[in-house]
Amino acid sequence: MLSRTPPMGFNTWNTFGENISDQVIRETADAMVEKGLKDAGYEYLVIDDCWSKRERDPETGKIVPDEIKFPYGMKSVSDYVHSKGLKFGMYSCAGTRTCADYPGSFDHEFLDAETFAEYGVDFLKYDYCNRPHHYYGDLLYRKMGMALKACGREILFSACNWGCDDVHNWIRSTGAHMYRSTGDIIDNFKSMKDIAISQIDNLAYSAPGCFNDIDMLTIGMYGKGNVGSTGSTDTDYKTEFVIWCMYSAPLMLGGDIRTFSEDTLRLVTNKDLIRINQDIEGRPAFETRKDDNMKVFVKHLSDNEIAVAFVNFDERERGVDLYFEDAGIPAASGYGLKMKDVFTGESLGVKKEYLKRTIKPHDCECYLCTLSK
Repeated sequence: MLSRTPPMGFNTWNTFGENISDQVIRETADAMVEKGLKDAGYEYLVIDDCWSKRERDPETGKIVPDEIKFPYGMKSVSDYVHSKGLKFGMYSCAGTRTCADYPGSFDHEFLDAETFAEYGVDFLKYDYCNRPHHYYGDLLYRKMGMALKACGREILFSACNWGCDDVHNWIRSTGAHMYRSTGDIIDNFKSMKDIAISQIDNLAYSAPGCFNDIDMLTIGMYGKGNVGSTGSTDTDYKTEFVIWCMYSAPLMLGGDIRTFSEDTLRLVTNKDLIRINQDIEGRPAFETRKDDNMKVFVKHLSDNEIAVAFVNFDERERGVDLYFEDAGIPAASGYGLKMKDVFTGESLGVKKEYLKRTIKPHDCECYLCTLSK
């Protein structure tokens, strides 16, 4: 049975784009194991667009892997990924052509699902380019959802329609396990901030079994790769990871794992942050103040824990306060929060009624808390 917590893994698009190959996938699988990412919970290795030949096989109608990029075939790649204890993912599109103009799965859904099952695929990212104009997402994603159910293999269904067609209203009916709610991320702070703010009102549409996907992480890219842009700083990446964890978003790494620094690895394997993201109850975070540039998020976890994050999206240092009443803890209750910094492990002790913090530009603080008298 598929996990009911947000999926974790790696996707090739942010770094490699069309420059994917058998060698890249094998080296990435090796790195996921050797660098401790598999042990931290990152289990899916997903090949994105540009893996196939430009046209289907004229006799079988099947999509055919590019023999230059994948000379041993896709089943060989899948077997190698599985031999590392990881799960293997691939990409297709609900349109007639993919976003990079390769064969899409429109009207071939059941054949393609069977083909992916033959490869040993465990995860399918399903994009939304080049669809006939009178077709909409609800029908197209239900078709692939049914095809995956009929293929004879359990495959995680990652719907990627970028938030179109009010996707949050119908996506769970398709059988999808995660759904993209935004356009593509770019490796800069503004892109991450815009995505984060755009989804605050949709957080309640994410729940165990189907999670709001706010795109692959750019952590560790530093302006390199397929969505490089101007790049981000370590502080920016720290805030990005906190947001993704507080939102219960799928944690799909997009940077080149083979070259991750120790600081990057330390961030993306932070056990407390991953625990916040992977909490079994999957409750949505909520904000306690309406200010686009200075956010306070609270998230109820299982075992009576609470996560609190202060996020400064501004370009200047900001003071920020949390009134515990806004988090459901009235002063008259006699309760406060025993707070632990998820980055340093430092305890703030038990705080009651009110907490004020000063946060540097682009930075954040995040705490794991328990109710305490």
